[in-house]
Amino acid sequence: MTLLRCLVYCLPVMGLFALPITADGYTGQRLAGNAKATLSEARSIALRARPGAIGLRYSFDIKSGKATYEVGVDATSGKVLQNTKEGQHPD
Repeated sequence: MTLLRCLVYCLPVMGLFALPITADGYTGQRLAGNAKATLSEARSIALRARPGAIGLRYSFDIKSGKATYEVGVDATSGKVLQNTKEGQHPD
């Protein structure tokens, strides 16, 4: 077995590949208790701030080195809508 195959097949099975990847977006139940607004209220707030049509978008904060990037993906088309480095005061 080559070293690469061992890394791909053996380490995950042995539990040695504990990747710190989590999806704490809308499905993050452990964060839901901290919410001050419901999804419906948040939609209303967003539409008051910017009238228009709400589209379905996935949004991710991705840490890469010392920087964090905001990456937005259109859930309907899969098109990348945003891929920008967060500034000093991220949202």
